[in-house]
Parts: sequence; structure tokens; C-alpha cells
Amino acid sequence: MTAFAAPSARHRQAEPKRIDRTALLMMLSYVEAECRRLGALDAARHTAMAAALLPEAPDGVLGTTPSLQ
Repeated sequence: MTAFAAPSARHRQAEPKRIDRTALLMMLSYVEAECRRLGALDAARHTAMAAALLPEAPDGVLGTTPSLQ
């Protein structure tokens, strides 16, 4: 068994269904900035593309923003 074993079925059912888009965008923005700071321009570009591909959340869902760009 490894330290990265898959969660049990009971744990998976308890996971929230909604994605906190704001938190994901903030994290990707930070990763992009750090990649640029370190000179990893390809990684920064790929991170920016990942952020751009995040789906828009339906209206009325809490914790979402239109865009951080």
C-alpha cells in the first residue's frame, strides 16, 4: 500500500459536488506567476491555458467569479 492510496468509496461520496472556481483560479494564478518568476515560461503558459479552460459556473453558485484575467 502506498501513501497515495485512493480514498474509500464512503469518502468519495462525501466530497462536495461543486468546484470552488475562485480558489482554483487563484491557485493557478499563483502557479503561473511562480513559473514565470523561475523562468519556466512554457509551464506558465500551460498554467494560464488551464485557467482559461475552467468551465464557467452557473449563475447563482456561490464562490465563483467571472474571471481573474
